[in-house]
Amino acid sequence: MRLVDRTKDMVKSGGEWISSVDLENAIMGHPEVAEAAVVAIAHPRWTERPLACVVPKPGREAEITRDSVRAYLKGRVADWWLPDDVVVLDTVPKTSVGKFDKKVLRERFKNYPWPEVP
Repeated sequence: MRLVDRTKDMVKSGGEWISSVDLENAIMGHPEVAEAAVVAIAHPRWTERPLACVVPKPGREAEITRDSVRAYLKGRVADWWLPDDVVVLDTVPKTSVGKFDKKVLRERFKNYPWPEVP
């Protein structure tokens, strides 16, 4: 048995589990990304899908798009792990101890309008 994430931070997409921590680590490998948090958001077809909340490195805001992040992740994670969308933020909310506050992100994006993905 291998524990990879807290249950409430896992994404259950189409009956399969996606580790938000593993996906965040992969996204933070992108050369233009300073921080990344991944949260599970309700999806009409797949139950949940990962939404990537990304903070670009200073001066690199134009480099971070949904397509650039998905292209970077292609081959690094399973195709069904690819986030359907990427939200660019100025900062990821943090708890009092400096961890990503995913509760705030889940609340902020709970009614997220998913784009059509080919």
